[in-house]
This record gives sequence, structure tokens and C-alpha cells, in this order.
Amino acid sequence: MIRTDGEAPEGRGAAGEAPARRVPRPRADALRNRERLVAAAREMFVEFGCAVPYDEIARRAGVGNATLYRNFPERPELVHEVVLSILGRLVERAERAAAEEGDTFAAVSRFAHEAADERVGALCPMLDGTFDKDHPDLVVERERLEEAVEGLVRRAQAAGRLRADIAVADLMIGVSQLTRPLPGSGCEDFAPFVHRHLQIFLDGLEAPARSALEGAPATLGDLRRDA
Repeated sequence: MIRTDGEAPEGRGAAGEAPARRVPRPRADALRNRERLVAAAREMFVEFGCAVPYDEIARRAGVGNATLYRNFPERPELVHEVVLSILGRLVERAERAAAEEGDTFAAVSRFAHEAADERVGALCPMLDGTFDKDHPDLVVERERLEEAVEGLVRRAQAAGRLRADIAVADLMIGVSQLTRPLPGSGCEDFAPFVHRHLQIFLDGLEAPARSALEGAPATLGDLRRDA
């Protein structure tokens, strides 16, 4: 049909070029399988390290090996997705703590304990020299996490509930170190002590301070320079 209103025929661009091909959206079951794979990998990386066999991850997720390889053909792609998932979960935990806790120090403590549940320290070995820490997706999530945790710390300090001579990285270093199993101990043996020792650490962050700290507060920039 000839159009007289200046519009291009349906299905074609203004200059007659072929329309851009639509990329099909992943099916709901495919998305669920991908989420199950990432969750299973996160659990198994904590328990056994990043070298855990692919077929064990697929078995834990309840899917076939072909599904795992279709989603993550190479192991670095799976590690990347696990780290991205953890960062996103930490952001959500920090934001919920800020929104739901009336006491600012309680919000900091809640976030620290929930971050410990993610076993961030046990996952640190994933961030080795071959890991792309500056991938754009990770930079975005890392900045969101920094903003959320900095908000918790600033509010607690402004309220006089958190000692003034610490910074965000002091908190994150403490959580990371206290959730990394000691050499020779597995995660399951180490887990019962995590929250106990974390609470001792948090008691030392509460204002008023009971001692003077050596050195300067640790910033997240310091951590990136040391990485």
C-alpha cells in the first residue's frame, strides 16, 4: 500500500532499511536456571574454592552440565557473575539496614553481620591477579556499595554512635578478615565463631572510643591501591 502521510511502511525504517532484529528475551525458566547456577557457585566457592569442578556446581544447582556451559562457557565468566551477585546483595543489605533500623549504630551492626553471612572473606581468593576488577559492571556495583556503606557510617558518626576515627574501609576490612577461615580450618569449622568475633570487633567501633587508634582511617581508595 502506498502511504501519503510521509510514514515508512510498517516494519521498515524511514529510509527503507530493514528493521533492527529484536533480541528475544530469555525465558523465565532460563533466568531461574542462571540464578540457581550463580547461587550454587557462590556456596561452593565458599566451601571449596574457585577450582570446584563444574559438574559439582551443576549438580548443586539441580541442572545439567550443558545448562551450566551454555550460561558460563568459561570459569572466569562464572566468577565474575558470582562477585557481581555478592556486591548487589551487599548493597541491598546496606540499604535495608539504613531504612529499617532506627538506631544508626544498630544499622551498621546489622549490615556487618549480614555481610558476614555472605562470607565475603572466604571469597577474597577469587579476586586474584587474573580477575578483572575494573569491569564496568563491577565498577557500578562497587560504587553503589561504597555509597550505601558510607551512608551508614556517616549517619552513625553524625549521631555520635560510631567512633569518629574510623572510615568505611576499616569496617569492610574487619568484616572481610573475620569471615576468612584460618589456614587449616574449613568454613564449616570456622563459621560458629564468625558472628561472635564480629560482635567483639563492632563493640570496639561504638562511641565513645575507649582507646586511641594508630595511623589514619582506612579508605576504600586505600584498598584499591593495595589491590
